[in-house]
Amino acid sequence: MKQGPRYHVKPRRHRERKTDYRLRLKLLRSRKPRIVVRKSLKAIRVQFVEYNPQGDKILASAISNELVKEYGWKYSASNTPAAYLTGFLAGKRAKEKGIEHGVLDIGLYHPTVGSTLFASLKGVLDAGIECPHDAQMLPKEERINGVHINKEIKPLVGDIKIKIKGDKEE
Repeated sequence: MKQGPRYHVKPRRHRERKTDYRLRLKLLRSRKPRIVVRKSLKAIRVQFVEYNPQGDKILASAISNELVKEYGWKYSASNTPAAYLTGFLAGKRAKEKGIEHGVLDIGLYHPTVGSTLFASLKGVLDAGIECPHDAQMLPKEERINGVHINKEIKPLVGDIKIKIKGDKEE
């Protein structure tokens, strides 16, 4: 074990490789809400988070399991169309709360072109939230509509998107 007067123990979340503090500081300096996208094997979560010294405050949130329970989604809650719809739902909720801008926070995930993380960002952008991004990173329209999975998904994606748009007006 290392010792000595100049040895510095790194913070626990850094040692566990859960937080990149340099990246987090850059995102916090923007003074915009972070659009936090996290994925698991079964779901995708999109949250709008604001920094607070006592602890981050979640302003708006959506999880892909809501698509199954409330909107009639019949397929996996962790695929590209589900990620897009979850981002769209979170973006609509944020828009209703007066959020206009955000900065994407993908944490320690590797930024891969067309991934589910960027499908969620595309949903947030389509909901009317502004976020700096590279258009090349977003997935193609065929993948967002789920044509690569099953031809029957495309109309369902459109129907659920219309339902999400309609929730605001009711």
